Amino acid sequence: MADQPADVAETEIAAMRRALDLAALGPFSPNPRVGCVLLADDGSVVAEGYHRGAGTPHAEADALDRAGEAARGTTAIVTLEPCNHTGRTAPCAQRLVQAGVRRVVFAQPDPNPVAAGGAETLRAAGIEVVSGVLAEESRTLNRAWSRSVELQRPFVTWKFATTLDGRSAATDGTSRWVSSAAARRDTHLLRAECDTMLVGANTVAVDDPLLTVRDDAGNPLPRQPLRAVMGLRDLPETRRVFNSDAETVVLRTHDPHAALVELWGRERRHVFLEGGPTLAAAFLSAGLVDEIVVYVAPMLLGAGRTAVADLGITTIGAAMRPRVTDITVLEPLPGDGDEEPNVRLTMEMH
Repeated sequence: MADQPADVAETEIAAMRRALDLAALGPFSPNPRVGCVLLADDGSVVAEGYHRGAGTPHAEADALDRAGEAARGTTAIVTLEPCNHTGRTAPCAQRLVQAGVRRVVFAQPDPNPVAAGGAETLRAAGIEVVSGVLAEESRTLNRAWSRSVELQRPFVTWKFATTLDGRSAATDGTSRWVSSAAARRDTHLLRAECDTMLVGANTVAVDDPLLTVRDDAGNPLPRQPLRAVMGLRDLPETRRVFNSDAETVVLRTHDPHAALVELWGRERRHVFLEGGPTLAAAFLSAGLVDEIVVYVAPMLLGAGRTAVADLGITTIGAAMRPRVTDITVLEPLPGDGDEEPNVRLTMEMH
């Protein structure tokens, strides 16, 4: 844990941890996950709240509504700087002022220039403000959202599965299953953390994927990411991606920039790129891949389709070199048969 501001009590740090736990209960996108705990002078909890999605009360408003008049004189512990703008709801900074909160302790400054400035509003009203408490933990919770706001486009995670020799399919086109059952379960956990699944039209035509988040029994979960199909090719409505399990949009372009602009306009903040080698090469060449997740199977093919198409790189010195941030061995579970463990590598491009 990084050093915390000197003027923060242990009870406030503990309350911030609780606020982060509350924030994690909320859905991701298009708004950040935010939690709030109101503390009395003796450190006891007066009320708690968290944001439940776009159009619902923000975490501070949720906690203030629950506290009522008891909010006056409290310390508000918030995982993100209180917003300072009117969107679907009123500014949280003003709500805190009106409620008579004495002190505000928040974790991460708001990276959104439209919503930022809440700290100044609070200080101007005479409220004591402390920032930076468990800031890294808060940023980790909202990692993709924070980066997308900074980039002003969706954060892009490219996921693929490969053999030891870098093949995503055999020469006859078969690819089921390069990854293990454990890797596929893990993929669904990662899919659930994004708001958009993106593939190319050719992947839909050839592989006919569902592109849904499913449980271990194969049933779709209640909350589903948007399914986005990118390309100019017309596709039959019988493809599974057009079923009723989730919403699907067709992006009529081959340009990754144009695709992300449209998805940003749809308030999408985290794209999970699962297309084939051509689509992957297009996003990599455009500099639009932020994170790579690759499942490596203990398997050799010697030939077949590669995970990414030609990037125009002709010398080793020009190679793209993502930074490895995590290595996890995915062990098979009972019932997975005699499958060998897969390795998940997580890397960042920037």
